[in-house]
Amino acid sequence: MIRQMRLPSLAIIAISVLLCGGIIAAPETAHGAPLADLQAEALKHARDGAAAQTRINKIADETQSLLHEYRAAQKRLSDLGAYNQQVQKLLMAQEAQAQSLRRQIDGVVHIDRKLTPLMLRMVDALAQFIALDIPFLMDERRARIANLRALMARADVSVAEKYRKVLQAYDIENEYGRTLEVYDSTITQDAKTRQVQFLRIGRLALLYQTPDGSHTALWRQTDKGFITWDGDFVALRRAMRIARGLAAPDFFAIPLSVDIKGVDIMGVDIKSTDTKREVP
Repeated sequence: MIRQMRLPSLAIIAISVLLCGGIIAAPETAHGAPLADLQAEALKHARDGAAAQTRINKIADETQSLLHEYRAAQKRLSDLGAYNQQVQKLLMAQEAQAQSLRRQIDGVVHIDRKLTPLMLRMVDALAQFIALDIPFLMDERRARIANLRALMARADVSVAEKYRKVLQAYDIENEYGRTLEVYDSTITQDAKTRQVQFLRIGRLALLYQTPDGSHTALWRQTDKGFITWDGDFVALRRAMRIARGLAAPDFFAIPLSVDIKGVDIMGVDIKSTDTKREVP
């Protein structure tokens, strides 16, 4: 850092005056120069010295200001260097993430090619299962399969959404096996359509009864048809009330629709398809 010793202009003038006073005390210089000329020359030198000192002070101030600006520029340059290094690290991390996403996208395309045939097979298997199952809510279940087939052919629906719908249909069918349900529908037999109430007990039993109670029938899976049932109508009505939520869960005796001979159901070995089973 450049340092300058400054002399006040008044001090320079005072020194010049003292010098002039010394000169004034002498009546004449060695060369015989007039005293007035010497005094004028001394005052001129004093003024020139004051002006020079002013310029020196100004240059010193400008130098100090430039030094501050230089140091501030160095600080900004250091900060920019650190920022550029951090940005470079971020760019490298983003590039690695972009490459990972590209690999994932390529993997998704590969999965889609395998998942679509799998979903088609799942829909076909579900349709076959419904056709072989006891015939409850057939219109609703067949419509669900038809909607799934139409969904598979749509290009505006993602593979993920299609897969979700297929799994949802499987969940609904799975839920049927664990619930009791009563619903109104019609049945056509011998060219005659009847309004009836169906009772479904999981996938174990399916019965219907006319509203006046004059006719009750049980689905027999082995015969693929309904047979007239003259059983315990009190138990049937209690089962319907439980299914509607109008009565607390209880035990009731209802014949089974499916052939489960020799199969252990809830710890009870069923020996005959004609045996009545208490179902909670």
